[in-house]
Amino acid sequence: MPNAIDHIALMVRDPARTATLYAQLFGDAIITPSREVGHHSSLVQLGGTCFVLSQGEPPAKCNGDHIALSVSKAEQLICAAKVKSFGLECQFARGGTALYFTDYDNHVFELDSEGGGVTS
Repeated sequence: MPNAIDHIALMVRDPARTATLYAQLFGDAIITPSREVGHHSSLVQLGGTCFVLSQGEPPAKCNGDHIALSVSKAEQLICAAKVKSFGLECQFARGGTALYFTDYDNHVFELDSEGGGVTS
């Protein structure tokens, strides 16, 4: 049985641009360009998970799928200001404990300041 998430792959128009966005939004992001010849992608280590940003056709629209990350309230507010400064859409939900934003390619992220938007 699985014991961890190995990576999350996202299709993006410009892997380097999206990787730079993630690095600017999340200060601890580590970017590694792909070493595969002819494969245009960037790897971003974020919160202990590897995001593989592969060049291709991203989702045409947002459909409710999203990636949720736990952050402190202070980090959430800093990211909200950064998201707005990049001209991206964002909104708070659940009484201000969740911040949702969309990247350049219609991938939706949730920044949860309570560390548990979903309970089992």
